[in-house]
Amino acid sequence: MKPDIPDKVVAAGPRLVDQVRAAVRIRHYSIRTEEAYVHWVVRYIRFNGMRHPGEMGAREVTAFLSHLAVERDIAAATQQQALSALLFLYRQVLELDLPWLTDLVRPKKPARLPTVLNRDEVKRLLDVMPVGQALMARLLYGTGMRLMECLRLRVKDVDFDRGEILVREGKGAKDRVTMLPRTLELPLREQLARARTLFEHDRENGFPGVYLPHALERKYPQAGATWPWFWVFPAAGLSVDPRSGIERRHHAHEKALQRAMKEAARRAVLSKPVSVHTLRHSFATHLLDAGYDIRTVQELLGHADVSTTMIYTHVLNRGGRGVASPLDRA
Repeated sequence: MKPDIPDKVVAAGPRLVDQVRAAVRIRHYSIRTEEAYVHWVVRYIRFNGMRHPGEMGAREVTAFLSHLAVERDIAAATQQQALSALLFLYRQVLELDLPWLTDLVRPKKPARLPTVLNRDEVKRLLDVMPVGQALMARLLYGTGMRLMECLRLRVKDVDFDRGEILVREGKGAKDRVTMLPRTLELPLREQLARARTLFEHDRENGFPGVYLPHALERKYPQAGATWPWFWVFPAAGLSVDPRSGIERRHHAHEKALQRAMKEAARRAVLSKPVSVHTLRHSFATHLLDAGYDIRTVQELLGHADVSTTMIYTHVLNRGGRGVASPLDRA
């Protein structure tokens, strides 16, 4: 569905959205960032009576963000995403570095503690995961990877000899190394054998190779059809690449794992709200509880600042900051 843009900029309308997409892609942002930015730009234009963004300013941006917060009651993180999209529009697409851009007040995210499962709860959850997603769930808990970092894992980034997994382009476009749990070596080798079957099927049928990030496909045009670049968790069927329009094999879809996690939490009768990311929180907390240095955990998680990792120390304190209640001393 094409976004509605003002008639007076009929030619510029569709191109404005295309310009947003082009500006996102030239900076190598993810497809999800691209979709989110286009979504908020179009909503901003519609909210302001189909006026062109070049005709609007701080008042309209503030009114739009207030509308989202007050009338739509969206979360602070979502409001922050909308603001980031509009700042990107004005600075990178329209190339307007106006004084009021720096004066906009960013929404403050509430300080919330992460949900963490204890070891028994993790075991109960993993024991009832469906067969198709069980290995991915165990890998997430055993390595601390994020959901998409796991799904985008390539064959070449799993090093059995060193017991390492190289996480490519994690959050902030950073690479990092995490451990490969020894208990998952055999299941991972079996998974790679299943993936190899799909890889050979694709080669025999002349299907295009897998997606390569950035300009690697132009620099190494045959690399996508080689085994090292293949997905560890490939999708069962082919799908159309939304950017190139090429039909190829993508990695497994995140919704399958998310749905499986929700169903497993129900079957395990867990009283806490559980998501895929809960396994990452539990990984970090259990490492700290085992006595590992917080800087080590920071590196394994890929946090830029140790203060982000510090949030996991809250569960190491029993009760309120580790203080014993006077009632227990009576």
